[in-house]
Amino acid sequence: MGRTGTEAAPAPAATAPGYRAVLRAPGMRAVFAAHAVSMAGKLAAEVALSVLVYRRTGSPLLSSLVLVCAFAPHAVGGTALSALADRFPPRRVLAGCDLLAAGCVAAMLLPGLPVAVLLLLLLGTGFVAPVAQGARAASLTQLLDDDLFPVGRSLLRTVSQTAVVTGFALGGVLVAAVGPYWMLAADAASLLVSAALVGLCTPATPALAPDGRRSPAGVLADSADGLRHLFADRRVRRLVLLTWAVPGFSAVGDGLAVAYTAQAGAPAGAAGALFTGYAAGTVLGETAVARLAPVRRRRLVVPLLVCSQAPLAAFLLGPPVPAAVLLLALSGAGFACNQGIDPLILSATDPAYRGRLFTVQTSGMMTVQGAGIALAGAAGTVLAPQLVIGASGVVGTVVVVTLFLRARG
Repeated sequence: MGRTGTEAAPAPAATAPGYRAVLRAPGMRAVFAAHAVSMAGKLAAEVALSVLVYRRTGSPLLSSLVLVCAFAPHAVGGTALSALADRFPPRRVLAGCDLLAAGCVAAMLLPGLPVAVLLLLLLGTGFVAPVAQGARAASLTQLLDDDLFPVGRSLLRTVSQTAVVTGFALGGVLVAAVGPYWMLAADAASLLVSAALVGLCTPATPALAPDGRRSPAGVLADSADGLRHLFADRRVRRLVLLTWAVPGFSAVGDGLAVAYTAQAGAPAGAAGALFTGYAAGTVLGETAVARLAPVRRRRLVVPLLVCSQAPLAAFLLGPPVPAAVLLLALSGAGFACNQGIDPLILSATDPAYRGRLFTVQTSGMMTVQGAGIALAGAAGTVLAPQLVIGASGVVGTVVVVTLFLRARG
């Protein structure tokens, strides 16, 4: 069990970089176990609620709104509530977000709730999700040293990506086996387990923003002040925009996977291989780069940025589905560029604003990614999917490299 009431000392520098070095730090196993448990439960609940809404209404539109309600609040919650990640100790914020989300999911189990109420409860879980993600990332700055911090964030992303692949794959099977209500109950229980792991098994760390750095006007004013402070700094602004642009352009391949397989004359099920290819590439890239020394991770930023976008340009040639899977895997591997970008963001940001920074960064990433997929889908109704994906690769390569060079300069 971690220390309580005292600030945890950062983990000493590891002689061998990698995820094992992160997990050896005090409390880290509990941090990542809590993240994995809550992510798995959240994704399974989205599948269960989609099935439940469809069974009750027979409407594909209302069923699809489940995913919209799960992700749409990120922009609002991540902006308006970002100061929570700085004003209060991370452990308290994380446990509080888990408990609030567990309450929303448990309320979904009440019999006879209208579909509109179910979706509103899901919106509630979406509002606190970016705050939890920001607080979790901010806590790593206190629990890990500067060299291990980007590896710790990489492990968070790897856990999330693995949960996405397995959660959606197994969620449908489990819902069919036990029913949507049991899956929702399991999600509420998983969130309670996550809160217990965070509250009882992780080291206590102080709030990032001391009392003198907090606005007396409250959370909303502090959140607005954080946005002004962060985006007034040209370097921080460009680095944050860079972390949004990388998935914003590269997600186009995922967004048009179904349309591309149809264009290629492949079975509809082949679209799943494209989704899996990108996710698997992300996990492999993150794992491989995490094993490198910090100086090598910094040197690889530009090559990895190019790797995240340039493979999509090859879609202009209309590759067969197996080759398309490999191209998306390469694109996913390039996402490990963040391991070289995170230290730059960390060094350029006042510690009192780091919780707000990571909250806004995460919520903006989700929002831009969703908007990019929506725009690509609209373009795909006019142009061939291979042209849209290929063009996003060309434009994305130019944009991300330019942003990085300007931020570094």
